[in-house]
Amino acid sequence: MHKAICLIIITLCTCVLYSQTPKTENDSTRVKNDSLSKKEFIKQLGNGFFPTKFLNIDLKYLVKYNQYEGLRTGLGGVTNDQFSEKYRINSYVVYGFKDHRFKYKIGGGFRVNESTETWINLSYTDDLQETGSSTFLTDKRFFSFFEPRLLNINLFHKHITKAISIEHKFSKNLLSELEFGTSKIEPTYNYLFNVDGTSYRTFDITSAKLALQWSPFNVNKLNEKGVSEVKEEYPKFTLQVSQSFKNEIKGDFNFFKTDFRIIHRFIHNTHSYTEATVKTGLATGKTPLTHLYHAYPNNITKETILQRFSVAGINSFETMYFNEFFSDRFTTLQLKHFIKPFKITERYRPQLVLISRMALGNMHDIERHQDIEFDTLSKGYSEAGFEINKLLFGFGLSFAYRYGGYHLPLFADNIAAKFTFNVSL
Repeated sequence: MHKAICLIIITLCTCVLYSQTPKTENDSTRVKNDSLSKKEFIKQLGNGFFPTKFLNIDLKYLVKYNQYEGLRTGLGGVTNDQFSEKYRINSYVVYGFKDHRFKYKIGGGFRVNESTETWINLSYTDDLQETGSSTFLTDKRFFSFFEPRLLNINLFHKHITKAISIEHKFSKNLLSELEFGTSKIEPTYNYLFNVDGTSYRTFDITSAKLALQWSPFNVNKLNEKGVSEVKEEYPKFTLQVSQSFKNEIKGDFNFFKTDFRIIHRFIHNTHSYTEATVKTGLATGKTPLTHLYHAYPNNITKETILQRFSVAGINSFETMYFNEFFSDRFTTLQLKHFIKPFKITERYRPQLVLISRMALGNMHDIERHQDIEFDTLSKGYSEAGFEINKLLFGFGLSFAYRYGGYHLPLFADNIAAKFTFNVSL
């Protein structure tokens, strides 16, 4: 492992140092052509990268914090077109000061077709993943200066994953990715998965995943580098299916998962719109808790409202406590109505957002999951609230109230009050 970590650090540092090599006057024309415009530079920062000549440094690995690792810091990056238009290296190494452990990824890829942007990628990852989280392979990179939910997450599982994937663009508006991988899973918490009389504390997963992202109304244009997105339009559809296989080499369970998401915006006028997000998930077969679903809770188990005061997420349930619910089938609906910003001054314009969230789910064979307690969403979960964003330096306030089938006896336990943080580059 230490050899792999050293290799990653040497590769990243070499790219950074080489990209900062002083240029001579004879290179002035090339430097002018290669340098990023201010607009492109800001766009890269907004996507979470600090661009250098050959390597885009990945800002999301610099500083993070969670309940298991404590402070998590490291270095990561991906090579850019100045390094090569046909090959890329995508790696990182981080260290957790509370669990005293290095995590890393060694990855890279090569392009096999330029017109369809077809890439083949290989990776080896030794890291943590939040139990119950579910992501789409085709999702664009999401970056924020800090991730609110991450601060309070304590349910992780270790995984060592070897994967090969193929990215392919069927059209300007239809993206796809196919991945085959094997993972060795070890929960960091007390958990046993009981299947057919055998209890598993650690297990192996062999799986195939296929993800499709369709944005039928996006506006694109053709430039010297190919097709680029000019305007993002709605609705957007994402579908992902995965199958895990039981085999004698690297697979302990057979199970199938399908995930679907649709995002749509209803534009009322120039400054006001409503955003609706529907997400569903279904897991069948012998699926361990690590690969089931939560509903993105973001509330810590503390006695008073002030003790629970933290930072609101973007699409999380603010009144739902961590590790309170898990499902093998679920549906969530989130509605956000953005009201026209209040024009206090030319630059000071707070905005009110009205929010309603609902979740419904359940679980078969709940007795398989041992040494851990949780509830299901069979009664239907509901919360409503509002945000006042950009009150000061990007910070705002959020309030939410839990009602319906999972309303709690104590009034204060149903309330969440938090900061919001919104910065646009």
